[in-house]
Amino acid sequence: MTYPTGPAGPPAGLRSRPLGPAGAPAPPSYGSGQTTSAMPSGPGGGLIPTAPPPPPSNTAPSAPPDGYGLPAPRDAAASNDVNDMVALIRTSFAAVSHRTDELTQLFYGWLFRIAPETRELFPVTMELQRTRLLRALVHVVQMVDRPDELSIFLRQLGRDHRKFGVIGEHYDRVGEALLGALGEISGPRIWTREVEEAWNGAYTIVAQAMRDAADAERGPAVWMARVMEHRRINQDLAVVRVQTSQPVPYLAGQYVSVETPQRPRMWRSMSPANAPGPDCVLEFHVRTVPGGWVSRAIVSHARVGDVWRIGPPMGQMTLDPRGRSDLLMIAGGTGLAPARAIVEQLMMEGTDRKVCLFVGGRTWSDLYDIEGLRRSAQEFPWFTVVPVVEDQNDARRHGAENGTLAEVVARYGAWADREITISGSPPMVRATTNALLDAGTPFRNIHYDPYHTD
Repeated sequence: MTYPTGPAGPPAGLRSRPLGPAGAPAPPSYGSGQTTSAMPSGPGGGLIPTAPPPPPSNTAPSAPPDGYGLPAPRDAAASNDVNDMVALIRTSFAAVSHRTDELTQLFYGWLFRIAPETRELFPVTMELQRTRLLRALVHVVQMVDRPDELSIFLRQLGRDHRKFGVIGEHYDRVGEALLGALGEISGPRIWTREVEEAWNGAYTIVAQAMRDAADAERGPAVWMARVMEHRRINQDLAVVRVQTSQPVPYLAGQYVSVETPQRPRMWRSMSPANAPGPDCVLEFHVRTVPGGWVSRAIVSHARVGDVWRIGPPMGQMTLDPRGRSDLLMIAGGTGLAPARAIVEQLMMEGTDRKVCLFVGGRTWSDLYDIEGLRRSAQEFPWFTVVPVVEDQNDARRHGAENGTLAEVVARYGAWADREITISGSPPMVRATTNALLDAGTPFRNIHYDPYHTD
């Protein structure tokens, strides 16, 4: 299994290089077909596939589709011009990164002033949208010197933006607003002609890639989905199953954006917790988060019969059919969803790869699907589940590992021969990546998608 990593090098808050490996106890045994302890019943169903896998293709594709593995490396190093452009962009952005809230407000002020018609594309409250712009901008800046990987992200982003009704001239206005806001917040000392030219050149490349992908796409901009089940697990968590009239072409491990009738024009990124199937059903695990307009509406107010809109699939944390490495999967909270979908795909297809899933929460009750995972581990000998809880009494009572996911996973060493996926909250992803780097894990082995929930 191979995946693209997250942004080029560790993201903000992560260390730039691994420290030396440290001594650690032996990792849990693989192939036992058991979790690490006996666990009581809890909510959540098993991972039994509902349909056989599709027949294998007779011919291998000439190139993997978006979401599969890394593209072939380029033969030639980046030119000096590209390196200079990247250096100017990163240096100038670093100089204003402590004023990102002001930057996003300036950007939207510029955009709505020069293109007032774009205001209707955005939700009434702009708080969430501002943070999404910043995340996308940071991600692009971090990957600007890795065009092969960045191009996958941009093509997905271009296809996704069709759901907003974005047209070609909007890209020009967005570029004008972005450069205007950057120039205003940077001031003449930082915003030199060379810096402006670098940003303009980079944005032109980004916008053209998104435009080309949107123009080439012939599939739907959105898929209509009807809520067929809403199961409240506890006050802050719900499992929602929706069914579309035609298949959403996602891969296990990817995520989609969702718009609900309770929060029109407010899109939330969520990972399906099941592998694609012929029944066109997608399962989502939704937990409310502080300030989460959409998540709270879904958990508290979504009803059977509601019609959702689902955007095109995004993300690259997916199974590579050519991969043969054993897997380490680390999931916190509802970050279990993409890991669960990948495991289900392996169950459907059959595999000889060993998979160890560390699933964690603050308390035992946070491990909402542990019983279903336990049943799956009993049925499939290649699958091992390790429950992790931060509450010491819960850990002792249920025989779980005690500590944060970052602490527990790193106790077992570097996992240097594994492909590693991490899914969960941004702080959990940062902490776990740091801990693995400290243990000596090569960064290229660590994979995650750089989106955040609301």
